[in-house]
Amino acid sequence: MVMMLNTPLRRALIAAGLAATLFHVPAAMAETVRWVRSSDAATLDPHSVNTGTNINVSHQIYEPLVLRDIKGKLIPALATSWGLTSDPTVWEFKLRPNVKFHDGATLTADDVVFSLERALAPSSGFKALLASVDKVSKVDNLTVHVKTKGPNLIFPDNLVNIFIVNAAFSKANKAELPQDEKSTVENHYTRNVNGTGPYVLASREQDSRTVLKQFPDYWGKGQVPLQVTEVVFMPIKAPATRVAALLSGEVDFVQDVPVQDIARLQADKSLRVNEGPENRTIFLGLNVGAEPLKNADVKDKNPLADPRVRQAFNIAIDRDAIKRAVMRGMSQPTGIISPPFVHGYEKAFDQYPKTDVAQAKKLLADAGYPNGFGITLHCPNDRYVNDEAICTAISGFLGRIGVKASVAARPIALHSAAINSADTDFYLFGWGVPTFDSAYIFDYLVHTRGKNGRGSTNATRYSNAELDQKIVSLSSESDKAKRDAALHDIWSVVQKEQIYIPIHNQVLHYAMNRKLDIPVDPMNYTYFKNATVTNR
Repeated sequence: MVMMLNTPLRRALIAAGLAATLFHVPAAMAETVRWVRSSDAATLDPHSVNTGTNINVSHQIYEPLVLRDIKGKLIPALATSWGLTSDPTVWEFKLRPNVKFHDGATLTADDVVFSLERALAPSSGFKALLASVDKVSKVDNLTVHVKTKGPNLIFPDNLVNIFIVNAAFSKANKAELPQDEKSTVENHYTRNVNGTGPYVLASREQDSRTVLKQFPDYWGKGQVPLQVTEVVFMPIKAPATRVAALLSGEVDFVQDVPVQDIARLQADKSLRVNEGPENRTIFLGLNVGAEPLKNADVKDKNPLADPRVRQAFNIAIDRDAIKRAVMRGMSQPTGIISPPFVHGYEKAFDQYPKTDVAQAKKLLADAGYPNGFGITLHCPNDRYVNDEAICTAISGFLGRIGVKASVAARPIALHSAAINSADTDFYLFGWGVPTFDSAYIFDYLVHTRGKNGRGSTNATRYSNAELDQKIVSLSSESDKAKRDAALHDIWSVVQKEQIYIPIHNQVLHYAMNRKLDIPVDPMNYTYFKNATVTNR
């Protein structure tokens, strides 16, 4: 018998367009996990959209050559070993034998070569991770060589989210290239999958319900728990509805827990709430390169191009107040767009300014805006913890210095697409660092957009040729001390330019039925193959 929800929750779910989704999920067995997040994956193509939600879903279905454990250490996945050859520009990867794709095909080096080349395509959201690659070649059926354009000390770190697809399947279905996020054109991988991962797609209703069932021929049987045999993924945008569904028993695991409900969930003895810091910084991006801005009321020039305006914004925002009033203490205010997990992070850079409204007003006046100006603040409303509320608070802080920032909130799928196409001037964004190295931040967010395969998420239009050269050099510098010095130099420039205004690092909470124990991963990825299920 299907459990009916109480009337208020039922009304909320109908309003959210999700009532049918939840009402028709059978009562959970021990092996089934009904998983809720605030948004859905935009596509199932594993090389298309580089956002956490997309990557999280892909990790259930596909696998990379290497993974990270809960402490951030690189561990084997489809590659059992890796290392540099006698040529310091060539990495060798030994593949795991007898791995099956969901269609029964056996994994070979041909699939790895094809997948890395596919992830390098212009339409790939992951191409910057492979920007240092010169050539990928097959040595034998279980050995692949990757030649980089210079000695790349951290190349394997770049592969944790580069998923391996089947070459023959891709070609047979005319899906040799990733789906272009900027286009409405789909390919076969948009709604179909064929990975080596622990779960295979059973059904999918975009923005409603995706069902994954355990892959019977998964190579990892006996090596990982595999206690979850079915995953039912349901995006629920409204925070209150996510919490109500968990409290009522309609869902088993909520990954995006609203901070205002943490204490209530922790007090419920039928639930478990796990906490941990996330390898992700929330920040503001400012378009410093356009002339004039598209989304501001100043039509003769770009106010954000003036460093005094950027400094005024920076010191007008009260990060401690955001932590206290918006995040309920569940954030770590920061002065740098890098979490402490990341190589190249320096505590000296992580000093956020004291709020100073009077000085901010003076800076605006000195820049020629004594009465401020109007600008649109674009914001996601279903991706980060209290994202829209953060934007609302920032709008209020800027209002105190005369800047009228109108918040325009939208789903992350639209928001990230606008950032990737540089169709925004002032925006809230979050950035995780799966490589645990600063080069990932620089490659995507600082390097000149569209040059050398880098800068694809740099919507600030910031361009610095000298800095670009230093960023590119990071992927070929074989001397660790010199590389670390270059990291410091690049961060020094980024901090001085203030093209981004850091707000805080996220603290994550996972809430679940007590039968489950899913630890918080620093990258906010869940691996249901590793989840443990008890009898309470």
